[in-house]
Amino acid sequence: MSDFLLIHGSCHGAWCWDDLIPHLTAHGHTARAIDLPSHGQDSTAAHKVTLDLYASAIVAAIDTPVILVGHSMAGYPITAAAGLAPDRISALVYLCAYVPMAGKSLADMRRMAPSQPLLDAIIVDDARVTFSVDRAKAAEKFYHDVPPARAAWAIGQLGPQPILPQETPLEPRHTLPRHYLRCTDDRTIPPAFQSTMTADWPAGTVSDLPTSHSPFLSDPALLAQHLDRIARAL
Repeated sequence: MSDFLLIHGSCHGAWCWDDLIPHLTAHGHTARAIDLPSHGQDSTAAHKVTLDLYASAIVAAIDTPVILVGHSMAGYPITAAAGLAPDRISALVYLCAYVPMAGKSLADMRRMAPSQPLLDAIIVDDARVTFSVDRAKAAEKFYHDVPPARAAWAIGQLGPQPILPQETPLEPRHTLPRHYLRCTDDRTIPPAFQSTMTADWPAGTVSDLPTSHSPFLSDPALLAQHLDRIARAL
């Protein structure tokens, strides 16, 4: 069986994977989640956070080879980590995530999308070090198909997102197997752009989930089934 390392997206933390981990365990896998620097319980100051720091934190958390799963913005950190330590990673799984294009930052890619559904919910701090998501709009952007009580819990966990890592270009440097899980009811990263990012991927490496941007909360059992399938195919 496989060991999964789960990496959260913008404004989230390791907490967002709590509902998924028991389902992966039920399939016979082990699974862990970490807080990236300045997220969740991590106390790193936001102004010190870089994309390289994200990648180093991921690599430091790997003891044995893992399937590295990145949600949303974590497509960038997991790709950077793969360039640092490809021998510690069995495969990359992009969960409705940004797949880095050579020389482009995540912010560049966001602007390339056919629409900007998250833009009206972004609140940038006065120093332009972090942004936050308007909690009044978080449910419609991230959690519209999540049970209301669970969505309210998640909204209460959201924190500020350091901006610098998302303004940092990346040159992908790995040849690891990779899979993409596209969320067809996503209201954060347009599904059409998820298709654009994977247009040239080999058959069998891209699958659809009929969920919002947060399948780990809206349908963790289905997400676990897809991850189990990917693990068994490696």
